[in-house]
Amino acid sequence: MKISHLLSRSCFLVLFLLCCVLAQAQETSITVRARAKDAKFIGSSMGGARILIKNAETGKILAEGVTEGDTGNTEKIMKQAHERYQGLSDNNTAGFTAILELKKPVFVTVEAHGPLNSKQAAVTSSTQLWLFPGKDITGDGLVLELPGFAVNILSHQTHETVVAEKHVEIKANIVMMCGCPVTEEGLWDANQYEIKAIISRGPNQLQEISLESAEKPSTFTATTRLDPGNYDIMVYAFDPVSGNSGLDTTNVIVK
Repeated sequence: MKISHLLSRSCFLVLFLLCCVLAQAQETSITVRARAKDAKFIGSSMGGARILIKNAETGKILAEGVTEGDTGNTEKIMKQAHERYQGLSDNNTAGFTAILELKKPVFVTVEAHGPLNSKQAAVTSSTQLWLFPGKDITGDGLVLELPGFAVNILSHQTHETVVAEKHVEIKANIVMMCGCPVTEEGLWDANQYEIKAIISRGPNQLQEISLESAEKPSTFTATTRLDPGNYDIMVYAFDPVSGNSGLDTTNVIVK
């Protein structure tokens, strides 16, 4: 009887300890990176991309942060042929690493929103996956692609007044989402892209004119004449090969 009782207690203790071990959370690491479509990683030079890791079932945020670091090695990312499983990042490449305490597998939604220093260009990309306790996702990690161009109109300033007899100069800065420069015959070749300004007055589109490369990298200009009135000016960039697109707007008063 005593032996049976001791065996029962021993089994109970073993089961109890086993349950305790199984219930303990395990550190689980996941690295998330945001990469500009047809370009490099989005890092500190563009304010990074905000990363959210959420429980897909409950919506609870498990981790959040901003990608930090540089845009990566241009030669490796943009010029060299890539083999399967070949990493594109290094220790300095922009990313965000979260350390989660997981007791059981969890299905998560991971979002990247950026670039944070170019609000008019920022977009969101997301995906979903299972995370398992103690199963780290490292190296390049989970890479989310953010398409587009970062377009920033430099001239004319919003609500600026222009004399009708003078030329209206339209000037814009256009870079890839990672901040990489757009130049004629460069790696990101301005000659491949359609860069234009759409000028409207009220509901009516009046002109669509092409912007040309200026001497300064990533800068594009055009001039036109406008009659007195209030105008909306949109500058857009479009790549017919990759499908990347971007746009910025301003308003001009001509008197």
